[in-house]
Amino acid sequence: MLTSGFAELTLQVRDRERMERFYRELLQLETLAREDDRTWLSVGEHARLGLWLPGEKEFGDEGGAHVHFAVSAAPGRLDEVVERLQQQAVAHRGPVRHPGGDRSVYVEDPEGNVVEVWDFFERAEGRDEGVDALADDVSRAGASK
Repeated sequence: MLTSGFAELTLQVRDRERMERFYRELLQLETLAREDDRTWLSVGEHARLGLWLPGEKEFGDEGGAHVHFAVSAAPGRLDEVVERLQQQAVAHRGPVRHPGGDRSVYVEDPEGNVVEVWDFFERAEGRDEGVDALADDVSRAGASK
């Protein structure tokens, strides 16, 4: 494999200040940098979330719709995320328990992006096998040849 994980995810935003508050206050992401048209927030030790205002960017980037994105819950902290959502009266779904015992909570940010906070990599298969636990049986069979 030539890659080792996500380095960054960027969302196009209309109200950057509101989005910054949401991610800083709710998920406790720290601000790494704030530029004229973008903000960078830390997501763990090896990734960042960009909040970019619309407009031309240096590499021809264009905004677009997506389904949702997920961030990993820190070890043992998913319940704390749920508590924060409840304390701040933020609508959410979950925690939802998945067949392998891992759990997710889903929340929409102020601009309608669905954010999943998932403890998969802290439990059972995800903790033991990492991303390989998410591969289907066909992929696993092909990888072992």
